Amino acid sequence: MKRNKLLFFFLLVCCSIFAQKSTNDSIALIKRNYINATISNDKGKEDLLKRLSAISPEQEVSDQNVIELQQLYPISAKEIQLLTSTLHADGTWEDINYKDTKRSGWEPKIHAERILKLTKYYYQKKLMLKPTEFSQLKKAIHQAMALWFNRKPVCANWWYNQIGIPRTLGPAFLLFEQEMSEQEKQEAIKVMMNSAFGMTGQNKVWLAGNVLIRAILQNNWSLVKEAQQAIGSEIVLGQKEGIKADWSFHQHGPQQQFGNYGLSYICNMSFYSELFTDTPLAFSKEQHKILISLLLDGYQWIVWRGYWDVNALNRQLFRNADVDKGFRLLFAAYSLMKSCNPEDAEKIKKMIDRNSFFSQAPNTFTGNKHFWESDYTIHRTPQWMASVRMASNRVIGTELVNEDNLKGYYMADGALYTYVRGDEYHNIFPFWNWRRIPGITTYDSEAPIPNANRKDSRNQSSYVGGTSNGETGITYMQLKRNGLTAHKAWIFTNNYVLCMGSNIHSDSTATIITSIDQRFRKGEVWSDCNKRFFHDNTGYIVLQADTCITTTELKKGQWCDFMGMYKPAKLESNIFSLYIKHRKDQPASYVYLVLPGSNANQVKNLRTDDIQILQNNEKIQAVIIDSLCYIAAYQAMDLDLKNGENVHISQPGAYVIKIKKDKD
Repeated sequence: MKRNKLLFFFLLVCCSIFAQKSTNDSIALIKRNYINATISNDKGKEDLLKRLSAISPEQEVSDQNVIELQQLYPISAKEIQLLTSTLHADGTWEDINYKDTKRSGWEPKIHAERILKLTKYYYQKKLMLKPTEFSQLKKAIHQAMALWFNRKPVCANWWYNQIGIPRTLGPAFLLFEQEMSEQEKQEAIKVMMNSAFGMTGQNKVWLAGNVLIRAILQNNWSLVKEAQQAIGSEIVLGQKEGIKADWSFHQHGPQQQFGNYGLSYICNMSFYSELFTDTPLAFSKEQHKILISLLLDGYQWIVWRGYWDVNALNRQLFRNADVDKGFRLLFAAYSLMKSCNPEDAEKIKKMIDRNSFFSQAPNTFTGNKHFWESDYTIHRTPQWMASVRMASNRVIGTELVNEDNLKGYYMADGALYTYVRGDEYHNIFPFWNWRRIPGITTYDSEAPIPNANRKDSRNQSSYVGGTSNGETGITYMQLKRNGLTAHKAWIFTNNYVLCMGSNIHSDSTATIITSIDQRFRKGEVWSDCNKRFFHDNTGYIVLQADTCITTTELKKGQWCDFMGMYKPAKLESNIFSLYIKHRKDQPASYVYLVLPGSNANQVKNLRTDDIQILQNNEKIQAVIIDSLCYIAAYQAMDLDLKNGENVHISQPGAYVIKIKKDKD
């Protein structure tokens, strides 16, 4: 009996040792995976890195997505020599304002970014450096870390303290762990303890990711698992914030956030998918399926030839944002591809090839999709893409946060962008008239742009939506705010976008305009009787309108006018603008075509006989094109198709109806 007890105790000890070894091995594997990802040790991403390196990185950066993209750039010995030689004995750099009070683009974060750069170079080159170089680099890292540990800088924006700084310094601590004293390691853990589990959506993922780094530093397997569970808990549908049923992404309430929080989400989740591969914490098949669907059924729609759709930038209208966010998504797509089945992996590979910068691959991903939970529509053809962004009493149109998007009040009032090359609106924002955002209807005024966060900024209508047959579709919006009402509809075909407006009026004496387009001037502007126009691979045909005005003028502006983190720097550029000036004595209307990917002859010779406008008023907007009738109804009614058919519309909404053609 005594022998059996000893044997049982011996087996118990062996199991405990084995379990501890297994736990230690898992933490070591996750740590190794984290370090490899941090130093970009992935041959499969070499082509993307080569293309990225051909583009000069931004010098003024606030967007966390862009910051993490720039962390992928190869680090040169010249950069490191400059950082170590300009570091003061107290651990500071002369060019950083450590007393900065900005809520966006907070300068002390540059110090944290430099620590990460130094530790990455140290980890990659430590076996190749000369003894004096190695010693100088280590000393610089210790000094720079000591500065942070001693001063403990705090930003007025909570995000930097709880998310941004721990997310930047955490990987640096992992890379430099073997060189840190016990006191330094405890200070590092204190930095990481500024993050705790909580919040929702992407903020929750960021916080849990920082807790994960702390758990790895502490070799705390229980905390590692808890962090993984918190991260994985956001890979679900149907929550108020996060992935929506239409594969868009919401944060800060019911608001489309593809380019801000949503991009961070898909990038982070792709990273963790790769990080946990071949460990006990690997995401489930269902979780992988959701992430792949978010990429292929959501994000795949909004990028054109590597450029991010302006309507999906959200409040982050940073310089080169459309290119940088496009690159960031491709790196995430590659990481996610590693855990896919062959069929999905091939789809993702085609997406990467099609959107790699300077790619000549054909745009074979086509169709029409309305993101009904976000009041957002994308239309793709082999030659061009178009997008419309709206708002309703269900969906917030835009936001102003931390001096980001100071002038974007009208950006969800039916903004219509069309792309052929992809760069049509690249870095145009400093020169914009923000009341002439392409597609919108608003007041023509010199008054300051309203604050997007004020209480009356929401569109006060539920009549906003769209429908599609997969290839073509109609999107509609009743704009109703600030005393202005307008019924707007967009019909997407493979040859053009038909834009209709009706019941345009207000309780103000101010002039109302509808902007058709506003972009950089490229070449001459051709026009025919002020009804047909062609400029920069795009045609415009005005079928019905009041006064139509086209201008080309030298505009001046600066990025800090609408993004507060930038330093003042005046710029100028030639801008083309085409807009309609509406009459005041009665409700106005319009009908016009936008023809992307065309030429002047095509615009001049296009026959519009097959476009049959049935009605365009306050009750309904209806048009027949070929054998399809596109309808935006604002009330229940009967519609005469004028071919012997009559359609009963039982409730307001968007409809695409197949109709019989006249036999004559």
